[in-house]
Amino acid sequence: MNENQAGELAVKRAPALSWSEYGGQEALLVQRCAVGDEEACVDLVNEHQRMVYQLALHLLGDYDEALDLSQEVFLRVFRTIGRFRGHSTLKTWIYRIVINQARNRQRWWKRRHRSEQISLDQHLEQCGDAAAPVDHVTPDRVFGQKVLAAQIATALDSLPFEQRTAIVLREIDGLSYDEIAFSLGVAVGTVKSRLTRAREALRAQLKEAAQS
Repeated sequence: MNENQAGELAVKRAPALSWSEYGGQEALLVQRCAVGDEEACVDLVNEHQRMVYQLALHLLGDYDEALDLSQEVFLRVFRTIGRFRGHSTLKTWIYRIVINQARNRQRWWKRRHRSEQISLDQHLEQCGDAAAPVDHVTPDRVFGQKVLAAQIATALDSLPFEQRTAIVLREIDGLSYDEIAFSLGVAVGTVKSRLTRAREALRAQLKEAAQS
């Protein structure tokens, strides 16, 4: 049994929540969206659009591609939400759609031999990063933080897609192992293995960058 088959079995065996157990407000939102309630659809987008965009950006490393993918994700959400039955939280289900769409786009790039992708460090240069507290921050410290952020972004961008996805979901978005497993469609053991390899690769690249 290969990794993907094991993951599919692990996901299929996960117990589904009944609608009586599922969160009342979220279940109502899903049901309203499923029948085409425009106000509910707007509410869903407003609640999740930042998460969708940020995840797409971390996975693709390109502002325009992330924005385009976000639109694709919500189109797919509304096309398939009638089949959602609480096997996970709505947020985790949407994570899975983002990842699948990003993976498909990565494969599209490879088939067409795309060689130049805007990396996450370029995104930081173009759009800036999170603002640091203004008190007690020296220019040297600001510069050092930007250098480190760029190194981390470059190292993250160089990881294989599946490892990068796992590390983003765990370290940036804070998902549990079970949530990551569902989002990726693999077993929890596979998630842990990918995280271990990703962290080792990141440490090695950051060490090399520090020595250069």
